[in-house]
Amino acid sequence: MPKPNKNEKSRELDDDYEVVSFEEFCDKPSNAKTDLLSLNDNINYRIYYESLKLPKDGSSSNIEEAFDREAEGQKETSLNGPKGGVYTKLPFAPFGKGNAKSRAPLFSGIIPKPRSDGDTSREPRYQRFSQRRTTLQRAWEQLKNICPGMLGVGLMCVLCVAVWLVVGGTLGGAWTEDKYRKLWQRVHPENTERPMTYYEMVVPEVHYHDHNNLSTKNKFNGSEGSRKTPLDDEKYQRLMRPKPIQVPTEAPETPKYLERTPEILRNMCSNVSDNMRFDCYPQTGANEEACLKRGCCWKSTNIQGAPYCFYPPNYDTYKFYNMTENKRGVTAYYALNRPSGYPGDFRMVRVDIMFVTGDIINAKISDAENPRFEAQYPEIPMVYGSIKTMKYKMVLESSSIGFKVVRLSDNVTVFNTQSVGGLILSDKFLQVSSLLPTNLIYGLGERRARFRTELNEWKTFTMFNSDQAPVENTNLYGTQPFYLALEPDGKAHGTLLLNSHAIDVVLQPTPAITYRAIGGLFNFYMFLGPSPSDVVSQLTEIIGKPFIPPYWALGFHLCKYNYGSLQVTRDVWKSNRDAGIPLDVQWNDLDYMKNGNDFTYDDVKFKGLPEFVKELHDAGMHYMVLIDPGVSAAENPGTYPPFDKGLEMNIFIKNSTGQPFVGKVWNKVSTVWPDFTHPNATMYWTQMMSNFHKKIQYDGAWIDMNEPSNFVSGSLFGECEPEDLPYTPYYLTNGLKHKTLCMDAHHYAGKHYQWHNLYGLTEAISTHFALVEIRGSRPFIISRASFPGLGRYAGHWSGDVDSSWHDFRMSIPELLSFSLFGIPMMGADICGFRGNTTVELCKRWMQLGAFYPFSRNHNSDSSMPQDPVSLGAEVVSASRTALRTRYSLLPYYYTLFWRAHLHGELVARPLYFDDPSDTTTHEIDTQLLIGPYLLISPILYAGTNSARAYFPAGNWYSLDGTLITSGWRNVTEQQMLAVKGGGILPLQEPPEGVVSTRECRTRPLHLVAAPDAAAQARAMLYWDDGLGLQTYDESKYSLVHFILDKQEFRSELQWWAYGMPTVNKITIFGQKVPIKNVTVNQKPCKKPVCDFSYSSNSQIFVIFNINLRLNEPIHIQWTLQDKLKNKN
Repeated sequence: MPKPNKNEKSRELDDDYEVVSFEEFCDKPSNAKTDLLSLNDNINYRIYYESLKLPKDGSSSNIEEAFDREAEGQKETSLNGPKGGVYTKLPFAPFGKGNAKSRAPLFSGIIPKPRSDGDTSREPRYQRFSQRRTTLQRAWEQLKNICPGMLGVGLMCVLCVAVWLVVGGTLGGAWTEDKYRKLWQRVHPENTERPMTYYEMVVPEVHYHDHNNLSTKNKFNGSEGSRKTPLDDEKYQRLMRPKPIQVPTEAPETPKYLERTPEILRNMCSNVSDNMRFDCYPQTGANEEACLKRGCCWKSTNIQGAPYCFYPPNYDTYKFYNMTENKRGVTAYYALNRPSGYPGDFRMVRVDIMFVTGDIINAKISDAENPRFEAQYPEIPMVYGSIKTMKYKMVLESSSIGFKVVRLSDNVTVFNTQSVGGLILSDKFLQVSSLLPTNLIYGLGERRARFRTELNEWKTFTMFNSDQAPVENTNLYGTQPFYLALEPDGKAHGTLLLNSHAIDVVLQPTPAITYRAIGGLFNFYMFLGPSPSDVVSQLTEIIGKPFIPPYWALGFHLCKYNYGSLQVTRDVWKSNRDAGIPLDVQWNDLDYMKNGNDFTYDDVKFKGLPEFVKELHDAGMHYMVLIDPGVSAAENPGTYPPFDKGLEMNIFIKNSTGQPFVGKVWNKVSTVWPDFTHPNATMYWTQMMSNFHKKIQYDGAWIDMNEPSNFVSGSLFGECEPEDLPYTPYYLTNGLKHKTLCMDAHHYAGKHYQWHNLYGLTEAISTHFALVEIRGSRPFIISRASFPGLGRYAGHWSGDVDSSWHDFRMSIPELLSFSLFGIPMMGADICGFRGNTTVELCKRWMQLGAFYPFSRNHNSDSSMPQDPVSLGAEVVSASRTALRTRYSLLPYYYTLFWRAHLHGELVARPLYFDDPSDTTTHEIDTQLLIGPYLLISPILYAGTNSARAYFPAGNWYSLDGTLITSGWRNVTEQQMLAVKGGGILPLQEPPEGVVSTRECRTRPLHLVAAPDAAAQARAMLYWDDGLGLQTYDESKYSLVHFILDKQEFRSELQWWAYGMPTVNKITIFGQKVPIKNVTVNQKPCKKPVCDFSYSSNSQIFVIFNINLRLNEPIHIQWTLQDKLKNKN
């Protein structure tokens, strides 16, 4: 078919476009070198944009005349034309009147021109069939023919108005205007301001016709190695920006791949170093025949943990298909190229890359053809702000499977899955591997291990929530698939995998990491840091910021499983309180319940419990109860509302027959479990907790056994369906149902196979909601099971630790790991839970545990009593001293929790957070920082009175003001706490006698300033009522900054809406020169309203007997004695 008439002038810059008829558009050969525009799109484009060209001199031009001139010409032209013209953009209205404010109709004046068979001329095939008429003229002609008469004219006018509003609003809306605006932008890129592109892509030749997207082909050939232009170069960004590619509708029916001959495979395998071995046969029973059948390499090795069967280079399970882009990312498709050896391979894989923020990127790998289960918690924010500065780029290459994330500041690849190991994506086995830029990572829990994990050998960790007392080399109560990687130069990045199925994580000395999951999809979030604190803050942007606890929860907690009676509970509480042990919260474990049933209490052994709780409240204290998720299923109908109401509301987890799933926990006969995914579950849970609260005025909830734990592996009645897994996670040799529910048990939102690891989190969410409804104040919840996002609703404790020196030491790395996971309210059972403690162990554990963010002494029913009083005077004295110090620091702790809630900062933090470039700190997990300024160096071994402690660079001071130089030092129990130079601690010294947070909150403030080398220090103090739900959001708080600058101390009021205690004392360390004069708010410091002292031995300067209100600025200055000043 001959082409329509075209302008014969040279097309210099628009060679990629050629205007043809619609028929020729559809017949375009696959090897065509130019993109084609269909006739209709060309006409629309010309009328919409090209006809609006104004004179270069900028003078006014009649838009309607431009349309007329275009109509008179009756010629089609290509899209190239003068590039210097100025274009005026008007709203696009396809059926509007053609004047300066609206457009003429697009198709009303053009019809095909007849053409004889022998006609070979190239004159236009299109002409106008009528003169241009206005809309009113055409409407009037129609009205005269159809409705002769005034009534008909009136009705037709109404109808026309209605049609105008509907059609004009629909077809003339933003999408039509946007379509042609985008087309104009593509033809005139020099006049289009493009955003920066943060990924690179090499796409193969993909030919297809897309009538919606005008462009029929997108190509870019290049490689990362050939790129020379800086990333911020505008022209380079435009060239690198891939254009949309059609989304595939189906995958190839049969994978086709090149089978490698044994000789080729041997050559490929010989190039794989030992450290680059990625396991191709992770199941048991690997052998050479089965390995070679998968197209993998087989070679024995003496390296422990290294696989015999491993992937050859470029193991091509998938091949690149195509890619599309949007404003916040890209979507790439990969087609199956070779079978993986596992049943149910994904035939077409979709990889969604989303640029979440300038330092967070999301990569999701899923089945493009079939929906997969995706963890619905934590709730991920769906709306983000604009991206102004990017810290990374995403690299995709058609020749490789996968992607890599590169930090822009130093070009370090922080996550690289491109042709690494074998990408396996099947129904019940998914695997992906990535190279890492460092061999130091932290996190990946919950597990018992040292804080730092070195990638110097092959290690496998399983993540599957389990009722397992903490020991090494097994999965524990929670699943936390997040790691923070610390690079040699001190920079950090992190990666979170959101997948709620059982997961194995394999680390190897490449360094590299491999993820294996038995279901769902891979949903990665990568955090670019660059500092460790930045990484954790970015993590909490995704999973949720930690809750701010009620102030009383920062006090000391006391508990024991099986006090046996209310009388023993009261005696323990009263004896410790009378001994001067600061105490805020009394707990009861399972033994307070009647027959181990939730929402009951034993009215014989714990008769008078409601009155005891009232006594606690009158004393300014609080009460916590244990609530297990398991509900008794064997009570007589009508006698146990939690079971009866649960059946009525249909909220229990079901077995495969649709009946409530029955197991056994603490209840006498049998147990059922609420399904917290059910729409009625939160209402049910709230009602049960509310009814019980009317009996016992508890203040918080301890949700235990929520992995969920089950004393029988599976169902009490009947058998579980076979798990039928092609791969069993490393630690789960007894199957997934071991000590929990059957995997085929049904939740409202899916199978337990999918929801197991989310159970504890969903219970915490419902419990949090219930406590808010019941008490109307800040909830306090401690949960044993965990999943990313738990810290938004609850805290955690490390479970049934042993009363041993080893478990005592391991409490620090456990605490630090959960700090990284965004769960700052964490601690261990002080003095241990299992077994009998000793006086020395409990003394040392109380000296450390007093500074856990969550500080509770708790042990088992079979263990000897271990509250401080029960162990004698030595433990009482050490506990009283340590806890009084903790209580004095509570304003500092509370401000840290506010910072964690607001910014995702850590409360307890590792030493390398202070200075990541100090490599000595990278392995230290025998010390910890509380906030940025308080260093805890406990004594962790038996038979010694000192500890070896490291002090990073800078000034450090013991609490008595003694200067400590940096480096390794021996410290005694009196020197366990040290303040970093540059910080100011706000303290409230407890009163003598009975101590709780109620008494302490009314005490005056004592500010302790520790100057750095520049004689400066600063801090802030946040204060509110300690109970309100939205005190910060509703601005019902006060915030004050404190600044020490050489010989000046001042406060700066940031916000004032809640009264703060007054300041009655200010202590400043490190003052080498005696003080001569002091002024407070421009007034001399004189008795009786002010006094000061100076000690030349300790070099401590103290201002006391003052009463300074913080709702007004404080300004203190002092002068030094001249003679000594000159000498110094």
